[in-house]
Amino acid sequence: MIVVDGEGRYRIDGPMTLDNVAALLDQGHKVFAPDGRIEVDLGAVGEVDSSACALLLEWLRHARSRGQEIQYRNPPASLATLASLYGVSRYLPLLDASPAGVPAP
Repeated sequence: MIVVDGEGRYRIDGPMTLDNVAALLDQGHKVFAPDGRIEVDLGAVGEVDSSACALLLEWLRHARSRGQEIQYRNPPASLATLASLYGVSRYLPLLDASPAGVPAP
């Protein structure tokens, strides 16, 4: 489920798996602001699978097609590991919780 945390800020609560990724994709396209920067906090995401990487890549593609910047904060270690394993970590703007926005491993 996507929770709106403020202007341009969103939070994913719950898993990001094949079971719910299609619903998250649709919900994201509906609730993400049509302009400006998008920041998605992934700190409350528990379970992930490879479909989570596909979802984040699709949201990135969609945002860029509208001239927007999107960032993913606080990714779970398992997501960062999957992104690295599949060779997509360099494409995903995964940031940790530090104020300087240091990329996650």
